[in-house]
Amino acid sequence: MSDTLIIEQRGDVDWVTMNRPDSLNALNPTLVDALADYFESLYRRHDRRIVVLRGAGRGFCSGLDLTTGVSDPEWTKTAPLQAGMATQRRIGDIYRAMRRCPQPIISLIQGAAAGGGLSLALASDIRIAGPKAKMNCAYIRIGLTGADMGSSYFLPRIVGLSMASELLLTGRFVHAEEALRIGLVSHLVEDEQLETTANGLIQHMLATAPFSLRLTKEALGYAVDAPSLDAAMAMEDRQQILASQSADHREAMTAFLQKRDPEFGDK
Repeated sequence: MSDTLIIEQRGDVDWVTMNRPDSLNALNPTLVDALADYFESLYRRHDRRIVVLRGAGRGFCSGLDLTTGVSDPEWTKTAPLQAGMATQRRIGDIYRAMRRCPQPIISLIQGAAAGGGLSLALASDIRIAGPKAKMNCAYIRIGLTGADMGSSYFLPRIVGLSMASELLLTGRFVHAEEALRIGLVSHLVEDEQLETTANGLIQHMLATAPFSLRLTKEALGYAVDAPSLDAAMAMEDRQQILASQSADHREAMTAFLQKRDPEFGDK
């Protein structure tokens, strides 16, 4: 899309690299727009099955670039509240689009994932960390609230309310080993193994029927907010019946009985 956000297509998988290494991939206006536009474009892109998100250089994403901001300077002077809200919602579009897109998202976290950068990791489906990874809800450290860019939504669902409260209220850093222990990440590997570890998970996902993979992410998204077991199971029932009517389901069953790998056509 641009030098700021590099999209590399490897088969059905997009490898997306935030490319502002001198600023630890801080979110400036160009990167904000590129990320929002990219993830919004994925909603009907069934040819793209999985997304891997990472940062160039020694960091994942250090959050909002405070040296540039993302508001129009003139608008900020004449309508500060409106400009602030427009800025807030434009950045927020990234995280909403990440959850809405049907592709599973894997974040590879090396170095800092702070503030909005942490939220990029939280909005992903799978997080893999390197040994120097460190994450924090940086907002409260600069006189704002600790709850921003989905952090108050994602964190309690990932690490539980007590730990989420601690992280949001203090803004302290969580380093790699603690992140693994509390379930903030699912794998902790050396930096040079981040891509290899992601590829192992990718191969498992690519071995599934494309429609089923999309429906599984959708079901998880609904289930995390389900008011009851019955509500979650109603969505599961819907997804399962939809998947059962696909040609890929019939192909998978035939391949299983014939003891061979299925050949899916997303039909």
